[in-house]
Amino acid sequence: MSSLHRSSSAPSKNGLPSQELLDDLCSRFVLNVPKEDLQSFERILFLVEYAHWFYEDNSVEKNPSLKSLSLKEFTGLLFNSCEVLRPYVAHIDDIFKDFTSYKVRVPVTGAIILDETYERCLLVKGWKGTSWSFPRGKKNKDEEDHACAIREVLEETGFDVSNLLNKDEYIEKIFGQQRVRLYVIAGVKDDTAFAPLTKKEISEIAWHRLDELQPANDAVISRSIIGLKLYMVAPFLGALKHWILTHQPPPTRSHIPLKGICIWKAKSGSTGSSSTISEPQSSKSASNVQSSNSGPGKSFRYFRFDTAAILRAMEAGFSS
Repeated sequence: MSSLHRSSSAPSKNGLPSQELLDDLCSRFVLNVPKEDLQSFERILFLVEYAHWFYEDNSVEKNPSLKSLSLKEFTGLLFNSCEVLRPYVAHIDDIFKDFTSYKVRVPVTGAIILDETYERCLLVKGWKGTSWSFPRGKKNKDEEDHACAIREVLEETGFDVSNLLNKDEYIEKIFGQQRVRLYVIAGVKDDTAFAPLTKKEISEIAWHRLDELQPANDAVISRSIIGLKLYMVAPFLGALKHWILTHQPPPTRSHIPLKGICIWKAKSGSTGSSSTISEPQSSKSASNVQSSNSGPGKSFRYFRFDTAAILRAMEAGFSS
């Protein structure tokens, strides 16, 4: 990863960001944060991830000559370029590995949105890949489950479920060390307007018939009977079917089953167009992701950044 090091401030011929741009990203997303957010490597890496989102969504989009980077590649560049992070370059592979392991332990919440017939649910497709899933995301630090669900659904679909959500109506599953809670939001009109509020996170939103989502098994990643690739959908379908039976949905308005329908798609004039924002929204606040009780991985269980050096760099920046 250190092979991506850039020391020159001149534009790179191979598309890598300049030193000036990396300094700006480090100052904006790593140094200019509350002191408590600089106490552990996992929080620092969330800040780096935030900087990466900004780089991809803004810098690369405005300057096509810049290279799109993976998070690991971007992390290597930023650590090599940022003075307060450079002392940890030798350990960066272990830091990144432990961060990746840590992320999968952060609780996730979201919603299963049903239409008025209770026959269809709303699924979103990620920007990269072909998998469909319920709108959901990781909890921020000190955030309540239902608040996280409201925020994530709003970001991924543009739909505010705050007045429809019942804190007691949810389905919860455990995947390894990660808890996933999805609140059931029923009775949403099928002509409701949906469009994500964040860039390059969701590529498509659609109503899908529940009877067409039935998979061959309850695996986290599965295929529906009509061939859709599903992620974290199948394990919830059995409990969802039971929930629907016990909540007596209203009768279908027509004897003809409603079809699944795409209601928003990126880069498509017929179903909607992608919303644009100037910077990543607060939902992706890298410093706010809730910490896991189990802490970081073994190799860096007691790892701490030199907060004093970072704070001195901040003071120097403010005084200049």
